Amino acid sequence: MAVPLVYHQAYSAPLPSSHRFPMAKFRMLFEALKTSGLAESAQVHTPLPVPRRLLETVHQRRYHEAFARGTLDRQAQRRIGLPATTPLVQRTWLSVGGTLLTARLALAHGVACHLAGGTHHAFPDYGSGFCIFNDIAVSARVLLDEGCLERLMIVDLDVHQGDATALIFADDPRVFTFSAHAASNFPSRKQSSDCDLPFEDGVEDQAYVAAVGEALPSLLDRFKPELVLYNAGVDPHQDDRLGRLCLSDMGLLQRDHFVFDACLRRQIPVASVIGGGYDALDPLVRRHALVFRAAADQARLHGL
Repeated sequence: MAVPLVYHQAYSAPLPSSHRFPMAKFRMLFEALKTSGLAESAQVHTPLPVPRRLLETVHQRRYHEAFARGTLDRQAQRRIGLPATTPLVQRTWLSVGGTLLTARLALAHGVACHLAGGTHHAFPDYGSGFCIFNDIAVSARVLLDEGCLERLMIVDLDVHQGDATALIFADDPRVFTFSAHAASNFPSRKQSSDCDLPFEDGVEDQAYVAAVGEALPSLLDRFKPELVLYNAGVDPHQDDRLGRLCLSDMGLLQRDHFVFDACLRRQIPVASVIGGGYDALDPLVRRHALVFRAAADQARLHGL
């Protein structure tokens, strides 16, 4: 069976042409996956906006209402770095619903991939670093509260530490947070994940993949999660404008293959989100497509 994919055409909300967030990448990624044969129509699932009661398992009502109504103060808006337009509000609620749907599909099929998500700098009462709501945290909390599972692991390989996710689950033994990131990069104030793997600037493919490859299997064996939520940010790439590591396309692909294989050989379902990436759109889309290629390859190898 082909890997389930989650996408909504509203993900690419319009932004001013001068804005540095590459919002068009979601639409372009979907087109690229269709062209390459990695996204057939039967694979694609369309999400609904996350219900308010589920969003509030993580985020405070006064915060999400202020964002949706455009009444956040100037400092809060500047910290997020995105304008609270109506299309952006809609895509933000849809993206959280999309990650939750991806997690449910992974539990049902073994693997599922979201063409968005990974907004790991969103705290319960404020957003930061282009992150408004924490889609991974909401999805984890909902599945646990519903009794769908008892333990899950968040594997965050974006170049920036998953700081808000770490704080949200700091006192929750049901969730294990693992973040491998550039030590000197944003955020300047790091939180404490259950396992942090900080890299010095300039780390290349071999050292990066070896370090993640040494850490992840033992963490999976020790914690025994029933689901892995995988943030496959491509900003560790050597050409990324906001990264400080030096991975190549092949290094990112090896990383993604390794994560899926490590989970699936242990019969742990894995749901991926695309995370960050900041470069010219065409090479950026090619990098984001790598995790979908790895997911398809590993699902086939493991008989899913």
